[in-house]
Amino acid sequence: MSQSTPTREVARRVFASEFNDAGYTFKESDDERAPVYLLLPTGESANRVFFVGTLTEKEDVGEDSEYWRGRVVDPTGTFFVYAGQYQPEAASKLRDLEPPAYVAVVGKPRTYETDDGTVRVSVRPESITEVDATVRDRWVAETAERTIERVAAFDDEGNEYARMAREEYDLDPETYKAAALSALEDLDDADELADDGDDDPAADGSTAGDGAVEDAEAPDATGT
Repeated sequence: MSQSTPTREVARRVFASEFNDAGYTFKESDDERAPVYLLLPTGESANRVFFVGTLTEKEDVGEDSEYWRGRVVDPTGTFFVYAGQYQPEAASKLRDLEPPAYVAVVGKPRTYETDDGTVRVSVRPESITEVDATVRDRWVAETAERTIERVAAFDDEGNEYARMAREEYDLDPETYKAAALSALEDLDDADELADDGDDDPAADGSTAGDGAVEDAEAPDATGT
């Protein structure tokens, strides 16, 4: 008997400032294997996320086996990624990379509650790809565009996820629009500095091509 192959959700572009403010997760069905979504404060569901930033630190925090923690910084804040024996390719990449390095990450949001009741979010990476400054800059520009679009649609009638965000978060979506615009301004300032000199903005030696961004976000057919 043939069975349909499940497809992965498209990874959502999101800045660290918005991702770190999220904490509410939900399923859209009672099926035990139904995907878990993180609700973004701008009114979007995210089963997977896609971000590009600078890997500034890495550390093996495992006890009995390797368990790598990476700190990835974008123009708005910091993502924390954790990879161990169940994410062997990502763990191997974290082991081999030498910070600072530009990286593109696709992964699953994960939430956990601290002893004081605070909900923290992190990412379980499916893939980590070393990229260059051009890829990073294009991700910033496209993520800013997506963020601004979500904020513009936040008050649309019928926007179910925006309604959920209003119920679950006491947050102003305009905050994330301002962060997106600031990130774009930083890009413009960096471009002006680059035009004034001959220095390569990818001075960390990252060399991956532009295709890494498209490849990282493309949905595939290997599970949820």
